[in-house]
Amino acid sequence: MSILLKPIITEKMTNESELRNKYAFKVQREANKIEIKDAVEDAYGVTVETVNTMVHPGKSKTRYTKTGIIDGNTGTYKKAVVTIKDGDVIDFYSNI
Repeated sequence: MSILLKPIITEKMTNESELRNKYAFKVQREANKIEIKDAVEDAYGVTVETVNTMVHPGKSKTRYTKTGIIDGNTGTYKKAVVTIKDGDVIDFYSNI
């Protein structure tokens, strides 16, 4: 299974990628920074300078419906923010 699960494409990360060459990915919880760096370099052919990781904990959610209260949880996931070398670009929209 791949270490990189999917890129995080939000307004904030698009701005970071344009100004600071930073890209965010949702990654496996067990992956370390070295594995993430190698996976990004192999997948996109860029040079990675730094990798910052964080674990977002899941949250409890409640919905009120006609049939009653429904309780659930959002999932816990690990996010990696990768800074790449100046001049390199990752294009997420090339295969659309």
